[in-house]
Amino acid sequence: MTLASLALLGAAPAQAHHVMEILHLQVTPLNGLISGLAHPVIGPDHLVFLVALALVGLRSRASWMLALLGVGLGGSLLGLVVPGLPGAELLVALSLSAVALVLLGRLPHTVLLPAMAIHGYVLSAPVLAWSAMPVSTYLLGLLISQGALLLVGLVLLQNAAMSLAPRARRWLATLLIGLSAAGALSTLLT
Repeated sequence: MTLASLALLGAAPAQAHHVMEILHLQVTPLNGLISGLAHPVIGPDHLVFLVALALVGLRSRASWMLALLGVGLGGSLLGLVVPGLPGAELLVALSLSAVALVLLGRLPHTVLLPAMAIHGYVLSAPVLAWSAMPVSTYLLGLLISQGALLLVGLVLLQNAAMSLAPRARRWLATLLIGLSAAGALSTLLT
């Protein structure tokens, strides 16, 4: 299997990686929480985005990371109120390119706020038909999971990122742009 094929598989849109669908669980508050905790971890597009955000976060204050979480939650709430934004999955795929350009210093880190909002928006789609309590626990799970992923990413990547040479940073950015392009292509083809 070629590297491009692996990138396409890894960058596939967030379809069918919702834990409720995978495990055929009933909609309950506990299962909503579990689903919210798991969704960003088992969705490769969201996981890569959050880890890449942690690299950007190394040069930012903690308040910026908290703002990202708030914006992501706001995006999820917006997705519950106004679902069905055309091209949302495409924007999720392109968000990796935005992170790459921020890592390279070509864009300000503030462009990642709308990118986080679109991730939150897309993460709300699987719970549209749920009642209020499971949706609330799902959103709580998302917030905890995303916060934990950002925090773990910051801790684990801190030493590696500090010693990241400019050439390695360019390679990492190129990889993110490649995954972004593969995800965008996958989204357009489905």
